[in-house]
Amino acid sequence: MKSKIAIGADHAGFTYKEAVKTWLEQQGYEVEDFGTYSAESADYADFAHPVASAVEDGRAERGVLVCGSGQGVSITANKHQGIRAALVWAPELASLSRQHNNANVICLPERFISVETALHCVDIFLHTDFEGGRHARRVAKISC
Repeated sequence: MKSKIAIGADHAGFTYKEAVKTWLEQQGYEVEDFGTYSAESADYADFAHPVASAVEDGRAERGVLVCGSGQGVSITANKHQGIRAALVWAPELASLSRQHNNANVICLPERFISVETALHCVDIFLHTDFEGGRHARRVAKISC
């Protein structure tokens, strides 16, 4: 079994959350799903905080969050000191978020990308290493 991934979404990200969850499980990852569990209206913070907490305290190696724009879950997750949540809508951003920012949560905008792009971005996010070096100095300055 590969590492554990925390996942969550509001109603606007529910469909992609389910697709990403299925894909992750098929790849051998253990997935902890923090909801939502339907497309009924729900508040993104109710799912972003538990995902961020799971990554922050080490219960999950990385997190995946989805909402309509990706903004709400990103803003919420980044309130946690140990989280570097990156809003990603293209494969290049997925790799750079890991290489340069050591992002540990990927935030996806369901209303603006295809499910294929979302899955490709998650794959890149999970398989790209942090480069360290000059980027480590910069990342160390993020938390106050």
